[in-house]
Amino acid sequence: MIRKTLFDKVWDSHVVEEVKDGPQILYIDRHYIHEVTSPQAFAGLEKRGVPLFRPELTTATADHNVPTVDQHLPIKEELSRLQVEKLVANCEKNGVELYGLGHKYQGIVHVIGPELGLTRPGMTMVCGDSHTSTHGAFGSIAFGIGTSQVEQVMATQCLMQVKPKSMRITIDGELGEGVGAKDIILYIISKISAAGGTGYFVEYAGSAIRSLSMEARMTICNMSIEMGARGGMIAPDQTTFDYLEGRQFTPKGEEFDSLVAEWKKLPSDEGATYDKELIYSAEDIEPMITYGTNPGMGISVSGNVPTLDKIPASEHESYEKAIGYMGLEAGQAIKGKKIGYVFIGSCTNSRIEDLREVAEFVKGKQKAEGLTAWIVPGSKQVELQAKEEGIDKVLAEAGFELREPGCSACLAMNEDKIPAGEYCVSTSNRNFEGRQGPGSRTFLASPLTAAAVAVNGCVVDVREHLNQVATENA
Repeated sequence: MIRKTLFDKVWDSHVVEEVKDGPQILYIDRHYIHEVTSPQAFAGLEKRGVPLFRPELTTATADHNVPTVDQHLPIKEELSRLQVEKLVANCEKNGVELYGLGHKYQGIVHVIGPELGLTRPGMTMVCGDSHTSTHGAFGSIAFGIGTSQVEQVMATQCLMQVKPKSMRITIDGELGEGVGAKDIILYIISKISAAGGTGYFVEYAGSAIRSLSMEARMTICNMSIEMGARGGMIAPDQTTFDYLEGRQFTPKGEEFDSLVAEWKKLPSDEGATYDKELIYSAEDIEPMITYGTNPGMGISVSGNVPTLDKIPASEHESYEKAIGYMGLEAGQAIKGKKIGYVFIGSCTNSRIEDLREVAEFVKGKQKAEGLTAWIVPGSKQVELQAKEEGIDKVLAEAGFELREPGCSACLAMNEDKIPAGEYCVSTSNRNFEGRQGPGSRTFLASPLTAAAVAVNGCVVDVREHLNQVATENA
């Protein structure tokens, strides 16, 4: 008997043809598109006179360029406005379902797919966006593609790919108080570096992973690309099935039951082998924060910026450049660093669970004086749910600004930018130079840590503030 991994099962069942001594042709079940990487692809199709092959399997939304205030008004930034208008025109012309500004399903592409039930186990999914790996949380193969590949999928619903190697990362044990999914993935990347997953497709396993909700699993898979991996995935289980049941586009009744029966066959066979295995203990993971300019430069919030002797010689130049950009010194404690901005949002941490966690922490508190706290829901549905649950009022009373859905300050391709020289604790996925705005300085952290920072005005260890929250909310 051939023992297959979850990745092998999904990949092999989608191979249409194998090119001799070359790549494989992979069938794609769902193609997500947005305004940034689709215009050139649509233009390419038009130039060649090729129609969109399966428009019913393509789903579009506007997210990267959209403003997060006054979305009912025309977009002020010219380039952003033109890109969103182009998306609308292309979708109308090619018969693609679009959840644009004003639509009740609009939001970040990696948030709306799962919440609508379009993302399901065993599927192959692509999007012209690197964080497409998010959808792997459902036991699917999902990865980002370039613009020319977007055009390829539009024309054929297939993609030529060389099968990546497989890696399993196992996290066993029980997570400590104040430690969540974001801390897990920042911990993993700090251990293996921002290039440690290059060439691999990662499966996350172990009791700590299995204990996570679907939204937390999406956070883990979302940042697989930040370790260089092609994507990440988690085997579907009852948590997956419960999340999907009843969602807008999830099949209903007997069809759903039949799908669940198939999905239960997807987890890796016992004894299946991987090209690489890594194992960590959940008890070793603390609340994490980054200090540098790539997600691999991470430490515990109670730790210090590493000294040069702790850094491999090959990375000395990038390390010194990074801490220079961040205005930090080797050996410096990160705790206590004064912060001017807190951003809670992005496709990593903008779901209702993230907002609930933040609201629970800040209830009855006030953000620090002079600090700006933006919280940006990942979709119109998350925004609506936050209002129905009264989360908007809790956040407003604490001095947080609940904005409208979009990618916002994750990547500063819209009106939300962190000013040059300012420090931002961000729940997004990248801390590159200028990522949140020219000259901005980003510390990546969990929503819970970000909330604690907003209240205190500086980097804190959230564990030192949790008992206080429990007492106050009793």
